[in-house]
Amino acid sequence: MPETSELLVLAVVLLVSGAATGILAGLFGVGGGALMVPVLYETFGFLGYADTVRMPLAVGTSLAIIIPTSIRSYRAHKARGAVDGALLRAWAVPIVIGVLLGAGIARFAPPVLMQAVFVAVAGVNAVKLISGARWQVAPDLPKGAPLAMFGGAIGLLSSLMGIGGGQIANIIMTLHGRGIHQAVATSAGIGVLIAVPGALGYIGAGWGREDLPPLALGFVSLLGLVLFAPTTVMTAGLGVRLAHGLSKRRLEMAFGVFLAVVCLRFVWAIFG
Repeated sequence: MPETSELLVLAVVLLVSGAATGILAGLFGVGGGALMVPVLYETFGFLGYADTVRMPLAVGTSLAIIIPTSIRSYRAHKARGAVDGALLRAWAVPIVIGVLLGAGIARFAPPVLMQAVFVAVAGVNAVKLISGARWQVAPDLPKGAPLAMFGGAIGLLSSLMGIGGGQIANIIMTLHGRGIHQAVATSAGIGVLIAVPGALGYIGAGWGREDLPPLALGFVSLLGLVLFAPTTVMTAGLGVRLAHGLSKRRLEMAFGVFLAVVCLRFVWAIFG
């Protein structure tokens, strides 16, 4: 395929996926990473980049793209009074520490580790949401050190998955008596805490490598960022309106089916 045609196809795919990502970010409060990571992974493979850099590039670029999307989604949810601000403040430092640790691991970890983490987290959440089971381990979230540990786990796993933390935070919050709408809204704020240090961490993790695509800062593709970010920001508000127009059960089912599809994609990548 001629170089110009290849870039044109890449641009169209990234723009269309960016629009869908923005809607998903607002609808599920996940920052869109669960969609972007597999799309970017396939894109970098199509362009011929080695397996050793495809996954960290997809994860790092996803985290960078999530920054404006999460901010837009968070502000929209906050305007509706659905965000738990106290919980966000309690989790802020542990989440950032977890994110930076995950970015450090990404420099040396094999791609299969990131894929396996993606499948494990997405799979558990999909089963929970689709089954409609009322899994609950406590009536509310704990205080002190256990709460901080939850924040650290959200940051670490989200950094390895390239997501805004929505999947993991939704599991934790709903297991502790929080409603799905509050969990989704608060997860949008968590995405802001994860995306900024996560993107910076992946820039550092890939800095100096010679096997990266042009216009890449470490494991962050500037081309992907430029093409994805505008469309995700423009469509995130639509996703928020859709979320608040759905019943609790329909929102759970939609989120669960979406996660199941993503999970199957990465199982195929690991064993296919």
